[in-house]
Amino acid sequence: MISVNNLSIHFTGTDLFDDVSFVIGDRDRIGLVGKNGAGKTTLMRIIAGTQEPEKGNVVIPAGTTIGFLPQEITFINSGKTVREEAMMAFEEALKAESNIIKLTAEISSRTDFESEEYYKLLHRLTDENEQFDMLGGHNMQGDIEKVLYGLGYLQSDFSRPIAEFSGGWQMRVELAKILLQKPSVILLDEPTNHLDIESIQWLEDFLINYDGAIVLVSHDRAFLDNVTKRTVEISLGKIYDYKAAYTQYEQLRLERIEHQLAAYNNQQKQIADSEKFINRFRYQATKARQVQSRIKLLDKIDRIEVDEIDTSSIYFRFPPAPHAGKVIVEANNVSKNYGSHQVLHNLNFLINNGERIAFVGKNGEGKTTLSRIIIQELDFKGELKPGHNVKLGYYAQNQSELLNPDKTVLETIDEAAVGEIRPRIRAILGSFLFDSDAIDKKVKVLSGGEKSRLALAKLILSPVNFLVLDEPTNHLDMQSKDILKKALLRYDGTLVVVSHDRDFLHGLTDRVFEFKNHIIREYIGDIYDFLKSRKIESLRELELSKKSLSQKSSKTDSSEHQVNREKKKQLDKDLRKIKTRIEKSEETISQLEKEIAEIDAMLMNPETYKNVLANKELYAKYEKLKLLMDTEMKQWELLQEELAAKESEMELN
Repeated sequence: MISVNNLSIHFTGTDLFDDVSFVIGDRDRIGLVGKNGAGKTTLMRIIAGTQEPEKGNVVIPAGTTIGFLPQEITFINSGKTVREEAMMAFEEALKAESNIIKLTAEISSRTDFESEEYYKLLHRLTDENEQFDMLGGHNMQGDIEKVLYGLGYLQSDFSRPIAEFSGGWQMRVELAKILLQKPSVILLDEPTNHLDIESIQWLEDFLINYDGAIVLVSHDRAFLDNVTKRTVEISLGKIYDYKAAYTQYEQLRLERIEHQLAAYNNQQKQIADSEKFINRFRYQATKARQVQSRIKLLDKIDRIEVDEIDTSSIYFRFPPAPHAGKVIVEANNVSKNYGSHQVLHNLNFLINNGERIAFVGKNGEGKTTLSRIIIQELDFKGELKPGHNVKLGYYAQNQSELLNPDKTVLETIDEAAVGEIRPRIRAILGSFLFDSDAIDKKVKVLSGGEKSRLALAKLILSPVNFLVLDEPTNHLDMQSKDILKKALLRYDGTLVVVSHDRDFLHGLTDRVFEFKNHIIREYIGDIYDFLKSRKIESLRELELSKKSLSQKSSKTDSSEHQVNREKKKQLDKDLRKIKTRIEKSEETISQLEKEIAEIDAMLMNPETYKNVLANKELYAKYEKLKLLMDTEMKQWELLQEELAAKESEMELN
């Protein structure tokens, strides 16, 4: 049991926490909630021991272990593969295994079987074996594969260097290490941000059955409802503890405030009546005893206070959608490759005016790629016909990162606003919680949530009839997400949403495009209709595979074996070619880096940098080298993707 006692922290002149206390039980499932900036991450860091409180303490019993996944991690460039990085979770077991190998070798080389030293070695070996077994050493390979598969990695990914993966995929490895370590308490700060729906569902099942305490910060309502049984709210420096999951907590919170308000109003009436009685009869001798009694009662009364609620929230509506034709987008045989790596293959679909479609599927299956094709940002093969008078609005997955960091909030909106809306830009910013002080802030100092709100504010400046939103809820707090959803429900245009947030999608869309194996499958209904049908189909596939397993094995003929051998031989040949091309590319990159570094050194030297700038041929060479480096790096990335695809194909064959 972890005890947080009288915690206080002051930040920018206000109380982030003011004398708060609560307890984390051995099997608690706690959802830590509150608005962006309320202090959730700070509280997590204090419990994890990475930040010290100004006042108060956290009491952690001896032997209690804590695993903490922060919202952001430092880029991993260890040189290890995904499997090797995950193995770091078993550091103690690996140490015991190393000791077992050394002791076994030493025992094997000795002949003094009756000596005391020999018996000591045997005892040490027994102790190390017991330690190795207790730490789960015999199951660590199986556990690693189970967790990595669950978090979305393919078998071919296990042997790839961790440095090749994006920050989101590296975050998954860090999460895998925490789950494999099996600490007494798991602290997870926004763990679903980089997970797709299937991985989120796997993580839910893992956490529900976990034998330890869990504290979550998440803006995914469905995830909180499925995993947690207790909700701790941080609001205006105070903590409110509810023994309920998120949805029930919202109801209990309203009931608590209503009861407080009723009790407060009742008490205020009693106080007013007493004061009226005192003022009326204060100077009448016959009422003196009663007056004094009322005065004493007023002095002793325990005054009821109604807890403050942070009611600040964004509020906005999308402008009415301009008239458009019946068909918004028609796709015929749309395909997209990055080099030899195929993402989409011969997609055919129609999006009609007024439809609301969810794009779902595992990360890397092409949801964002198709979104960018639809808005004509990517080239592709095939045909994509936009409908009559279609006006597009697009929110990219990294929309907040696309904002100019050196512009202020006001400048960002001012340059995007045109026509009649320009005089209203300050009011629009106010509706997105940017007050008169905040509008002069540079974008680079804004939090993730503030940048997302600013990007949304830009989106409503022009009327559009076709909205394409790629992960619009990232970094938004629960209340802001709810308001965005309500605004989208009122929006009268056509909508495409890429999201892994089931609660956000629920009731918002009426058609689902599932991305899998380079194609899309369409489902009628909302996200929970889709998940239900997918589960039924998965169970059917499992039953069919069991029934047909023996039949397939008995009917395999020599011609199929021959085809498979030839295919595997060709794949192996292709793999060797790709690896050779990668080696040559890396040699080219190394040479370019060397030449660029030499000119960089001259530019950084106060005595020579003017000569470089004056030498037009040398400076032109420098610019050309940088351009060649960018081109070669892109080629190397495409080759890596091609290699991963071939290795995955090899695994399947």
